[in-house]
Order: sequence, then structure tokens, then C-alpha cells
Amino acid sequence: MSGRDLLHFLFLSVLLLCVLPLNGCKSVYENLPDASTIMLEESKVTQEEITRREDRLREISAKPYPDYYIDAGDIFTIKVYNNPDLDVVSPVTPDGYIAMMFVGQIKIGGLTIPQAVERVQEALSKYIKNPVVGILPTEIKSQTATISGAVVKTGVYSVHGNVTLADLFAYAGGGESRLFDGKVLDSYDFKNSYLVRGMDILPVDFTEAIVRGNPLHNIRMQKGDYVHIAARTEKMVAVFGEVMTPRFQLWNAGMGLLEAISNAGGLRDEHWESAVIMRGGMGNLKFYRADLQAILQGAKPNVPLEAGDIVYIPKDSISGYNVFVKKLLPTAQLLNAFMMPVLWGKSLSE
Repeated sequence: MSGRDLLHFLFLSVLLLCVLPLNGCKSVYENLPDASTIMLEESKVTQEEITRREDRLREISAKPYPDYYIDAGDIFTIKVYNNPDLDVVSPVTPDGYIAMMFVGQIKIGGLTIPQAVERVQEALSKYIKNPVVGILPTEIKSQTATISGAVVKTGVYSVHGNVTLADLFAYAGGGESRLFDGKVLDSYDFKNSYLVRGMDILPVDFTEAIVRGNPLHNIRMQKGDYVHIAARTEKMVAVFGEVMTPRFQLWNAGMGLLEAISNAGGLRDEHWESAVIMRGGMGNLKFYRADLQAILQGAKPNVPLEAGDIVYIPKDSISGYNVFVKKLLPTAQLLNAFMMPVLWGKSLSE
């Protein structure tokens, strides 16, 4: 995250927090919706949407695989029964021809393999009685799909045969990774990746296909398919209040409230029973209350976080929040601290 982005994020945080009154915060807390139920529901894709996507994928898998037509660059081994001297390995020229003894150039480009066999046999029949020909693919260079984005080796790969989406991802060396905050992190984002076939973006779930190997999503690649593995962007969440190390954290898909608190060093000895989660911009500001004790005891589910969420752990129902807001008043000193989130987090913990 750039300094300008961080400044914007923190300044927006100030504005969001200052819209709440400094007094009577206990009633505000108690009236907040329960994050463990509402936020979980908001984060889920509807069953109707899941069904629609799966029906579309079933339609795709039910269609016959497109016939293969010989194209330039493909290489074949041509064998003639009882005439081993005529056997040849020949690439298909850009204009669709192969070369054989006796008959010279034979055009097979644009034909299926059975059609090409008939054409070669017809050409050889002028020299050999009832020739029996076999055409065996040695290398199919024309049946390719492209993969780009956050993979180790972007490029064009052969998908002749039963090459699936997961296979293509593996051919490209898998997803990129990088070092952040002393940890090796994935640089790719399956949620925003896509597969284009013709003029359509197929409703493939890349996590289901590549991580879980779900055959419904791990579809067979076709000639001309284009796969883009999205790059992960620097998305952050903030955890402040009664945690050991108030800080900004790199957001991960699947990050929950407990993981964010753990990354902040855990809770201090004194803290209020609930966390406050702030989500959305000025036009769609939402506050949620998460029952920490119930979540820690397994009585309620962990709360999934989204990029840009601010988690605040109050010390109690009133004073902790007031102190937090006062420390966030937009002073010149705070604006300087915007550019140094580590120091700012330290000041909040004092």
C-alpha cells in the first residue's frame, strides 16, 4: 500500500469513527447487529447463484469435445502398412501440407485425422495397391491455451488430450509467491481470476478447480481458451484497541476476526466482551458487534473479514471508545502519524 493510499485509508477511518457520539456509547454498542450471523450471511454467495453457475458448467461438460482439425505446426508420424520405407515424420506446413515419398506434397490442413488418412491413401493408391495408412500425432502445437497473470511462467501451452484447468496452472509453474513481513505469501488471487472461451467468461471457481480438484470446475481445456490468474493487491485490515500490537495487517481471503486478533499479538488482559467491526465507506457505513467470548468458546462462528475492515477492541463499553476517538481526532500530529502506522499503533496502545 502506498503512502498516499495509507493516508486516504486512515483519514477515512477518522471520519468514520467521528460520526458516532462520544457519550452514550454503551447503547450504541448494544444495538449493533451481531456480526457472527449477519456478516456471515452477507459474505456468502446465494444458493440460487451457485445453482445457476453449476448448471452452466454441467451444460459445458455435457457438450461433445470439439473435433480436432489438423493445423500448421502439428507434427505427425505417417506409417504405410507393409511399406516401412515410406514411413515418415512430417510437420504440417503453414499452408497445410505434409511431404511423402512418391506423392510429394499432400494437403491435410483443416482435416480431421480420419479424413487425412483417406486423402493420403487416395494419393498413394496410384503407386501402391490398396495402401493402408496410419497417421499418428507426434506433437500437436496448434491445440493451445494461454495462461497469463500471477503465475511463474506465463505463455501458451498445448492442451491436446485431457488437459484440465489445474493441469494448465501446473504447466505454468503454479502461482507466484513473495516475501512479506517475514512470511512467504501467495501473490495470486483465485477469486478474481477468470477463464475466457470464445466470447464467454465461464463461471469457474478456481479454488474448487485447482485446490480441491472439483471436476465440475476443473474443466477440460480447449483450443483458444484464455486463462488469467489475477494478481493479489495490497489490501489491508486494521486492528486497534485492547490488543497487544495494534497494527495494519495484510488481508488474506479467508481471514477471520480471530486470525486478525492473533496477528495483533492477542488480546490484553482487560477488554470488553465484544469487538466492534467497521465496514464500508462514508455512503455505506456499517457497524457490527462480535461477541468475542462466544466466538472463542465456539458458541458462535468466527467472523470473516473483508479488505478495509477496521476492528476495534474496547476496554469497556464507554471509556475505551471515547479514548480511542479522542486519539483519532485529526490533528497535525495525527496526520504525521498517518505515514507511520507502526508508531501510530504504538501510541494507541499507551
